Amino acid sequence: MKLLVAGIALILIAETKAQFAVEAVQGAGDMLRAYNDMREANYKNSDKYFHARGNYDAAKRGPGGKWIAEVISNAREWIQGMSGRGAEDTEADQNANRWGREGKDPNHFRPKGLPKNIQQSTQTPNSGNCKTSVIMKLLVAGIALILIVETNAQWYRFPIEAAQGAGDMLRAYSDMREANFKNSDKYFHARGNYDAAQRGPGGRWAAEVISNGREWIQGNSGRGAEDTEADQRANRWGRQGGDPNHFRPKGLDDKY
Repeated sequence: MKLLVAGIALILIAETKAQFAVEAVQGAGDMLRAYNDMREANYKNSDKYFHARGNYDAAKRGPGGKWIAEVISNAREWIQGMSGRGAEDTEADQNANRWGREGKDPNHFRPKGLPKNIQQSTQTPNSGNCKTSVIMKLLVAGIALILIVETNAQWYRFPIEAAQGAGDMLRAYSDMREANFKNSDKYFHARGNYDAAQRGPGGRWAAEVISNGREWIQGNSGRGAEDTEADQRANRWGRQGGDPNHFRPKGLDDKY
């Protein structure tokens, strides 16, 4: 485990800071493309699908894409909320946004009958949405300004967050060995990933790399695929902000 964390530190040094900004710019493009497709399709009840798709595509770019997808989604919902939109509709959109960012299939929200090739849709966009179009373009312009300032800060924060996240993972592993408590491994896996992810994109990235590396090593030492997948479920649960106590075994000392 210590060698694995040391390896992560070396990877961090080699990682280019510019990658985060590149991912963020690409993710902003994914979000705008999904928005344009939604307007072109102008299809009833398709907004949740396009929200999920934009967030999904952006998050696939990497930490920078996931970060910008969340920034754009939150800003968009805030603007629409200020224009009189109900809290229930806003939360429904945010559920779709989060669904996509977490890597889940956007087609879960795809309405029946939506043309497969949006670019060739025969639907005519509603001219009444011009105001929304202007707002979205202004929003993307504002995001570009945010990127100039915020991603510069992220470049410096990302390796710090990653180092802190690696420490969280090592602390959880050390606690697990110290506790030596039956059926507690999933709890400590979830806790390490949770604590690391709370650091920010860098911590989340480090947690995923360490988790995958650990499971790969254990898998190659003869551990079964079923056990590996059970551990990975706990890892993902923690990284996605799920309460680690979901996996806490009864009787585990409160100090852990």
